[in-house]
Parts: sequence; C-alpha cells; structure tokens
Amino acid sequence: MDTRSSGATQALGEDAFRRVVEWAPTAMVLIDGAGRIALINAQAERLFGYSREDLQGQTVECLIPERYTATHGGFREGFFANPHPRPMGSGRDLYARHQDSSEFPVEIGLNPIDTPEGTMVLASIVDMSERRRAQQRIENALAEKTVLLNEVHHRVKNNLQLVSSLLNLQALHATDPQLRAILGESQSRVRAMALTHQLLYERKDYSRIDLGDYLNRLVQLLIGSYRETGKQIAVHKILPEHPQYLDFERTIPCGLMVNELVTNAYKHAFAGMQGGEIRIELQTRGDEIELSVADNGVGLPAGFDMANVTSLGLQLVPLLADQIGGQLAIEGHPGCCVTLRFASDPSRRI
Repeated sequence: MDTRSSGATQALGEDAFRRVVEWAPTAMVLIDGAGRIALINAQAERLFGYSREDLQGQTVECLIPERYTATHGGFREGFFANPHPRPMGSGRDLYARHQDSSEFPVEIGLNPIDTPEGTMVLASIVDMSERRRAQQRIENALAEKTVLLNEVHHRVKNNLQLVSSLLNLQALHATDPQLRAILGESQSRVRAMALTHQLLYERKDYSRIDLGDYLNRLVQLLIGSYRETGKQIAVHKILPEHPQYLDFERTIPCGLMVNELVTNAYKHAFAGMQGGEIRIELQTRGDEIELSVADNGVGLPAGFDMANVTSLGLQLVPLLADQIGGQLAIEGHPGCCVTLRFASDPSRRI
C-alpha cells in the first residue's frame, strides 16, 4: 500500500476517533500508561470544571480525591498489565474531584485503546450525584413508609385487643350461657386477627408472615381459652421446621379457619368422652400448601353437609377457603378431618 494512502487512512481514523470522543454523551478521558491525560472531551470539561488545556499532560490523579491518590497508581498498573474492558472499582464506591476540590460519586468504565504511542485507556465517567440523591429520597420515603406501617399495625393490634377485652368484659356480665359462648367465639376471632398484626409489628416485614409461627401462637391462645373444659384434650401441632411464608391477605383467612375448626372440635368433637386429640398440620406439597385440622372424636353425623350447617363458625369455613382460592376436603369417620389445599402462588387458584 502507498505510504501516503496509509498515512491518510490513519489520520482519518484518528480524526473519527476524536470526533466520537468529543461528542460522546458522557465525560471521556484518555490516559496513557504513565497515567498522563492525553485527551478529554467537552463533557469532561463541564464535569470537572477544567479546560482541556489545563488537564492535557497532567496525571490523572488530579481528578481523584487526595485520600485515594496513593493507591491509584497500583490499580492503574494492574489494568495495563491485563488490559480489557471492565468497570472500574467493581464493588467499591468511586469518587472524583472537581476543580474546586469538592468530591462527587461516579461510575467509570475502562476500555483499552491501541495507539501508535502504545496502549492507552479510555475512561468513560458518569456523575452519580443525582442518582444518589434520588436513591436517598427513595430510601427516606421507604423509611417513612415503614414507620407509618409499623404504627398502623401497632394501632390496629391495640384496637383489636381492646375489642377483645370489651367482648370478654361483656361475657363476664352475661347470664345466658349461649350468649357467653357467642361472645367468647367472637373474642377468639378478634384475637386471631390481632395476632397477625402483632407478628407484622414484631418482624418488621409487612409483606409476609411465617404461617407456621402464626398457627403455633394462635393454637396456644385457643388452648388457653379451653383449658378449663374438664376434659383431657391433647393438641398436637405438626408444623414445618423451616419458615413457610404466606402473604398477609391469606394469612388471616387461614388463621380464622383454624380458629373455627379447633373451637368446634373443643365444643362438639368429644361429647360423651373423657378426652381426645386434636391435630393441626401444615405441610407443603410441590407448589401447594396443605393445612388440616383433625380430631379423633365422635365424628360427623350421618348425612352431614357443610352447605346446610347452621353454626356460624362452620358456615365461615368454606367462605374462608374460597377467599384464598383453596379447596376443602372433609372426612367424617373416624373422628373428623378438614383439609384446606391452596396454591403457594397467590395469583393462582386451585
């Protein structure tokens, strides 16, 4: 090839490279192996506050906060020893320095460039100040929202506990045994709802609840309520060893259903018996969750149909199952076992 043609091509290539760098939307700085600035663009002038005449020929450390200049040379030598495109300082917060010595956060991409003078590195520099401020605004808003949610759940829990206390007080002054029983059942339902807010308040996680932990504490409350029945009723809880998280919207229906079934078992399952056993079991089967309440009592009457029951508690059970998109299965002999199956994915129904 003609040497004049080769020189023209090289000049054209260098001119195109300079135009690309000059009109790049981010600050660009070309640095040689000794750390001297060979080229900057207009965006770099605006970002750092220097003119290109001030920077060309200076070491790149003039753009770096003083506390980092001692170690920067070693990082630069490491790049030139194995030059390849990569982000600078991966996993570290990077800062640059304005002409007035003020610092600002940056992201830097490094690209090796082969030149007649040897390998150089083209640094693309993005000012992260506005993004950091936006992130801080989001974090502040999230913190405020967390405080608000914490307060909401705390207040709801306290208000529900107040309602529970009022129901208990009313039951103590009621002379009708049937009315006392109705007030007691209503109190249990309120406590089941209050417990979800208590757990959210304790865990500081407002998106989900460990269903096993919730059922364990709920059943303990129910056992305490029926401790003085005069019968020896053993309650066994078979719960997962590891957390089984469930969204808040479906946790309350699960708790209310267990509340109704355990209450019904205490009241009716062991009629004419000295005692018995209630078993609450929670397990995962593939992408489904299975929750069951069983007893070894007298069983269901012949011709039992959940659709025709008159008990408010049992009327609630299929409604609660439908609310979370689950399926109920009822076995009445021996004893009684009610099983609820529902998808672990809240967007899917069984």
